[in-house]
Amino acid sequence: QDAEVVRSRDPQRLAQCDVVVDVGGEYDPERHRYDHHQRSFTQSMRSLRPDKPWTTKLSSAGLVYCHFGSQILATLLGQPEDGPVVTALYDKV
Repeated sequence: QDAEVVRSRDPQRLAQCDVVVDVGGEYDPERHRYDHHQRSFTQSMRSLRPDKPWTTKLSSAGLVYCHFGSQILATLLGQPEDGPVVTALYDKV
């Protein structure tokens, strides 16, 4: 909520960021790096969440949604993250 948004491609600046999206050439969710521009990148919703059927290669926004979508929806709706309302809406979006 109180995050500072920084636009940069400078690797030194990116190394200081808590979360990096769509730049940096790295997909590493443990380090909160969500870029899809590597030639080796092939992740889909299904490869990351085998309970989901979608096989289209994810964009950076798709990676963020995959990892945080349920949590965000649950917070906005005041519903449990694993509840049927959040699950249905997550799948629809």
